[in-house]
Amino acid sequence: MANLGGPIEPEPSPWAFADLRDPGAGAHGGAELDDLVGMGADVAPGTLLAAYRHGIFPMPGESPRDPMMWFSPVRRGVLPLDGLVVSRSLRRSVRDFEIRIDTSFDEVVASCADPRRPHGWIDRRIRRAYGRLHELGWAHSVEAWQDGRLAGGLYGVAIGGLFAGESMFHRVRDASKVALVGLVSALREAGSIDQRILDVQWRTDHLASLGVVEVARNDYLDRLEKALRLPLPEAFGGPPAEGS
Repeated sequence: MANLGGPIEPEPSPWAFADLRDPGAGAHGGAELDDLVGMGADVAPGTLLAAYRHGIFPMPGESPRDPMMWFSPVRRGVLPLDGLVVSRSLRRSVRDFEIRIDTSFDEVVASCADPRRPHGWIDRRIRRAYGRLHELGWAHSVEAWQDGRLAGGLYGVAIGGLFAGESMFHRVRDASKVALVGLVSALREAGSIDQRILDVQWRTDHLASLGVVEVARNDYLDRLEKALRLPLPEAFGGPPAEGS
C-alpha cells in the first residue's frame, strides 16, 4: 500500500535543471527544439524528483557504460482524465480483474523490464532508482490481479497532481489497460481533474486509441507548474479528497 504518512523528501540534487520554456516556440512547439535535453548526472531520488518537477525524465543509453539521457518531449503525450477511451470490450474486461496499488511494485517493474519484450529500455540502474523512489513514497504501481495472480500493471511517479507514467505490461489480455483504467479512477477521485496531469511521455498509435493527446512543451510546463501545487491523491498517500 502507499505510504500513509506521505512521501519523504530526499536529499536535494546537486544537479541544476534549467527552465525549458522556449519564448519563441508558441503554442505548437519549435521545429528546432529537441526531445533530448541533457546527458549525464545521476538517478538519485533527489535528482529524479527535481527532473520531474522540471518536466524532464531519464532513459538509459544502449550500454550500461553510456551516460543517462534526459528527455523533455517537444510534443508531450498526456491522457486527459476525462478523455480515457474505454471500449465495450475493455469495459467487460474490467470486471474480470481486481485493481491493487503498491502491493507488488518490484514485480511490476521487473515485468516491465523483461528483456524478452521488444524495445525494452529498463536496465538495472532504472530498476534500483525507482525502487528507492518507491521506498520513499514517490513511485507507485497500479496492478491488475486475476485469480490471485498479477496479470498486468504499470508504474510511475506521483508528485502532487502529476502522475508520470513510466511503463506498463500485461500477461493476460487487456490487463495493462485495466490497470490504466484503475489509475485514471484513482486520479479522478482526487478532484481537480482538469488540472491534474497523467503524463505518458510520447503519444503512440496504441496510446492514442486510449485517448492520449499531444501538447506542446511550453503548454505542458505551464500545466505542470499548476499541477504540482495540487494535493497528492489519497491512493498514493495523500489526504482524503474533500467530501469523501
